[in-house]
Amino acid sequence: MSEAPGRRHFLARSAQGVAGAACAGLAWFAFLREEAHAAPFALRPPGARPEADFGALCIKCGQCVRACPYPTLKLSTAATGITLGTPHFVPREEPCHLCEDIPCVKACPTGALDKAMGPVDKARMGLAVVDAENCLSWQGLRCEVCYRVCPLKGRAITIDPHPRGLSKHAVFVPVVHAADCTGCGLCEKACPTQLASIRVVEPKLVQGRIGEHYRRPATTREANVTPAEATAAEAPVAAPPAKPAAKPAPGPSAPSGKAVDYLNAPLGDL
Repeated sequence: MSEAPGRRHFLARSAQGVAGAACAGLAWFAFLREEAHAAPFALRPPGARPEADFGALCIKCGQCVRACPYPTLKLSTAATGITLGTPHFVPREEPCHLCEDIPCVKACPTGALDKAMGPVDKARMGLAVVDAENCLSWQGLRCEVCYRVCPLKGRAITIDPHPRGLSKHAVFVPVVHAADCTGCGLCEKACPTQLASIRVVEPKLVQGRIGEHYRRPATTREANVTPAEATAAEAPVAAPPAKPAAKPAPGPSAPSGKAVDYLNAPLGDL
């Protein structure tokens, strides 16, 4: 009979332990769910579907990480603040090198990375944004590193001359074009400032949207017109050559002498 209370006590303690573990698991799940809702923007591999669909399709297998030929992709941990076990990359550490065969997309077994994306320059992982207050080019120094390393330079990043107010020398500044920027982060990695003055961010945080009720003229980029063609089209049309002036009707001949004397002569002398 003395063993019965001991057994009951053991079973009660075991039940309490199981209940405590279950409560702790539920609390940890709720914490992770809240962390997922408040997660910072994560740069995903090329072809990643929208974040909600990506999170539902990604099985955290790591196949894309193993297929990447560079140390770019990594699986997130609890310290990163994004969904555990999902692939992402940090451009300042190692950007995406835009492999033409896109091995990470081919390795994905679930379609979280869209195989129908097309060429890798169609990827839209994020959007590069220039901090004009700290960019060396905007400060008047010749840098242009981000432009030179951009795999789509001349499209995703161009260099525009800006005249100075008190100097005849122009400032050559980088300008990012959202329609062509892939968000690969090569520009952020190469930026020589201590903290990168060009960073890849979530597009919706920096992009506005013009209303559909506005109508704007097509730009040269939208119309697929080269800058030279646009300049030629905007140049003023040359005026037709002037016709020779008609000869004046014959009149009294001017007297000999200087023209001033002729103009100042009395009317009776003409």
